[in-house]
Amino acid sequence: IGKAKFHKSQHWGYCNNVAMLVGEDKPGIGGEPLLGQKLKPKYSVFPEGIGSDAPAWVAFDKQVLSFDAYFEEEVPDKNQELYRIRHCKIYFYLEDDTIQVIEPQVKNSGITQGTIVRRRRIPLPPPQDDQFYTIDHFNINIEVILYARKYKIIDCDQFTKNFLRKMGVRLNPPAGRPDDPYTKHRQKILDSMKPLRPYERIDTLKQFLEHDGHVLRFFCVWDDPESMFRDPRELVLHYYLSDDTIDIKEIIPVNSGRDAVPLFLRRDKLPKYAPTGLYQPGTITKRTVLNVFGKLVGNRDRYILDNRKTGAVHQEFYRDSDLKIGAVINVWGRKIILCDCDEFTKEYYRTKYGIEDFTPVLHKAPQPPKLEKTLPPYTGFGSEEDSLCSCMGLVPKPPSKDFKKFMEKDRSGMESHILRFLAKLVTDSPIDKDRKFIISYFLSDDTISIFERTQRNTGIRGGKFLERGRIKKPGQELFKSEPSEYFKAQNLFVGARICFHGHNFLLVDADEYTFNYMEKHANEFSVADIGVILKKLKDIAEPRSQEIRQVFAAADPEHTKVIEYDPFRNLIVSITDGAFSEHEIMTLGRYYSVRDEYEMDLHFLLEVAQEQLKKNNFENFEQLSAVLIYNDREKCGVLPHEMCRTICKSFKLPLADDDLQALLTMFEDDRKQVEYKKFVDGLNWRKNQISAFQTVKVPLKNEDGWSRQPPSLPVKRIKYLLLLDDLFGKEE
Repeated sequence: IGKAKFHKSQHWGYCNNVAMLVGEDKPGIGGEPLLGQKLKPKYSVFPEGIGSDAPAWVAFDKQVLSFDAYFEEEVPDKNQELYRIRHCKIYFYLEDDTIQVIEPQVKNSGITQGTIVRRRRIPLPPPQDDQFYTIDHFNINIEVILYARKYKIIDCDQFTKNFLRKMGVRLNPPAGRPDDPYTKHRQKILDSMKPLRPYERIDTLKQFLEHDGHVLRFFCVWDDPESMFRDPRELVLHYYLSDDTIDIKEIIPVNSGRDAVPLFLRRDKLPKYAPTGLYQPGTITKRTVLNVFGKLVGNRDRYILDNRKTGAVHQEFYRDSDLKIGAVINVWGRKIILCDCDEFTKEYYRTKYGIEDFTPVLHKAPQPPKLEKTLPPYTGFGSEEDSLCSCMGLVPKPPSKDFKKFMEKDRSGMESHILRFLAKLVTDSPIDKDRKFIISYFLSDDTISIFERTQRNTGIRGGKFLERGRIKKPGQELFKSEPSEYFKAQNLFVGARICFHGHNFLLVDADEYTFNYMEKHANEFSVADIGVILKKLKDIAEPRSQEIRQVFAAADPEHTKVIEYDPFRNLIVSITDGAFSEHEIMTLGRYYSVRDEYEMDLHFLLEVAQEQLKKNNFENFEQLSAVLIYNDREKCGVLPHEMCRTICKSFKLPLADDDLQALLTMFEDDRKQVEYKKFVDGLNWRKNQISAFQTVKVPLKNEDGWSRQPPSLPVKRIKYLLLLDDLFGKEE
């Protein structure tokens, strides 16, 4: 029968008169310890503190106790040393009671150093090897045994001291740090050694670190005496502050006939020219060697280093203090004049040497005035731009177009970038007086086209009146060298009189897109800039402010604070004495108009919109509604006007921009927010088709209307009190 071997922490016990094997640390009923039993803690026990009862791996995360220690290691195979003292660091991790031992690296020690014990829980030495080291086993000036190796703890850091004091540990005084006798002996030998060849040590690292990348640049001239035409040669000198070296590059003019070389002088220290001439190769060396015995002892030579430098030849090199504007330096026999320098070089000399005069040296004759290129007059064949390109080179090239402007101002979605004006002829002919024209200005290429409206029983056939193209301003000479001036977008506005190829037109109206575009780009169109118009009106009307207030009050006898557009227009014309154009008056009226009333019926607009959507087979109403709901972050059922307009454009709704703007405005609430659910339901021709075609409530401003464009919404009533307050301030 073999002998039974039991763990020392186990013993025989009895339960209901039955013998069984139990552990010493098994508690009694309810977890209470038995009589005479002492429970051994598995981990460090920390006192309870004030605050949350967080676990140790949370409360002590990244908190480590650091101890300074050493251990002795025997060296049996060497006569020079019997033992070694090896210093190390013991780290105790509070989160899980793990221990790590690391030995710092020592240069030229010949010992494998680094991690001695990897991080883990370490058991106590026998006979307590069933337990692990906890925080209670550590203090200063004590010995701990880790895996049969004895470590002497001599000190710890300040955090460890504070933590142990808070734990109630009374710290021992720190122990002395012993030195390794063999290491001390080796250091003594190294200190007593003297090198056999005392070479000089010239440390240039500091200069390199301070001035790396700092380069002084001078513009120089070399008057080559051997040149056939004695023309000066322009050079650029670079002085590198990191190592006091110089390189020179030559600026070779175009068509000079000289070969292009990378460098005029390779980067190196530039020696100053000695009075005795240049030194022969080998004359200047870094070190001087002396022959001690010569040929006296068996034809054997013995040399030593000349520490006194008795035969050394000292050569001076150019430094930054030798370089300044106007100085002449000798570059291997070539006289070079420093004429100018860059801003960094000026700041360097201003800071280091206090030089303030940096007047450049004039080395070149002033250039002759550049002759202006005279162009021949226009011949009349082809366009002016095409004829001009044939004068620019031997190979004629077609005139280049402004492609960037074309891409920015070309039609994009609902943005047509076309300004349309209604015009009539300025003539005394009773037949031509009633003719109506639509002038379209294309912003992408500054071209103009004119169409005439067809009117019944006039005897005049409508249609294309003028082919699309650029139109020259009248009164210019035909055959001239200067390019002709063409009509621009700024020349077209309501009330303007223009002459196209001998036909005089008066612009009487514009569509809603034109008004909106000119007002959005008010910096390009002064007649649509409300700030410029108000300033101009204020300069005219400010001396008669009281009289003007009375005139406007007389036009509103019922004190409704609004007046009709026609009386408003007549008052502005009388006040400005005709200084304002019709477009400026309309801009004022649009800015101060009553915006809660519209000329067109909602049902009429919805009928027109549904008809357009049906013709273009647009049925993505559910997706449009989903995108609008997604952008409504607050889920309040309303969105800003511009956001709804942008979303509708992304779905490419087949509606004109002014139609879309008018529809969105119809569905705005009191806070100018669009009720998008009602808006989508109104457009949905599948579910909410409008059968009755409603008519316009009031007649439009222009009965002739537009060709394929909705008529502009006329301004009906003006809030004149706001205008007077902006001009003269609020009346007390």
